[in-house]
Amino acid sequence: MRNEPVIHPVSKAINKTLTIWGVERRLFFVAVIMGGATFNFFGSLVSGLLMFGGLYAFGRWATVTDPQVLRILLNSARQATHYDAHKRAS
Repeated sequence: MRNEPVIHPVSKAINKTLTIWGVERRLFFVAVIMGGATFNFFGSLVSGLLMFGGLYAFGRWATVTDPQVLRILLNSARQATHYDAHKRAS
């Protein structure tokens, strides 16, 4: 029996995040929906475009920094806080 590692080729597309214009797709759709809602609420195209632009820039930054940041933020709200034995009960 040989101790050589077995190499399995994997396509690069499997490990890439799905993006639209360089932004993770969920963040992009949030930016589009919020931009449309702002446009409808204020009745101003400029306000809708500014909201979309701001959220798009945030989504681009978040995707470049860590593509899983949205999943981490949403899951962190469900986790219970840890008991700190050093704190005194008030």
